[in-house]
Amino acid sequence: MGRTIDSTLADAEVASRLRLAVMRLARRLRQQADGDVTPSQISALSSVDRLGPVTLGELSAVERVQPPTMTRIVAGLEEQGLATREVDPNDRRVARVHITVAGHRLLEQSRTRKNAFLASRIRTLPTDDREVLARAADLLERLLETEE
Repeated sequence: MGRTIDSTLADAEVASRLRLAVMRLARRLRQQADGDVTPSQISALSSVDRLGPVTLGELSAVERVQPPTMTRIVAGLEEQGLATREVDPNDRRVARVHITVAGHRLLEQSRTRKNAFLASRIRTLPTDDREVLARAADLLERLLETEE
């Protein structure tokens, strides 16, 4: 029984360290973003880019925020010319959020900047450590596949 408790404690320690490292990394990457766009707006815009035109309700569910919050986020994206809302031709009561050319451009620039930042940090590591990070990326992706 002692081994199970030790193993559980070790797992909890790894989970804690991993959580903190991921949060700090995410914060650093957010700092590489464009100044006028909030992290919530970038996230919503990325979802629209990935999923295609979506309703506010669908986008709220994907982003796990309340519909009034998503309405404000999308309004901000519209003000900046990064997204538009268009009435669904099949149901005039429904509007779908679309990404604009400027929105695509912003996402591409943001991703390029963040990837360059991270790649420059990774290049400072020894080859063995870079290989471990590549394996860790695979494992993190697998962890996320089993997300609720």
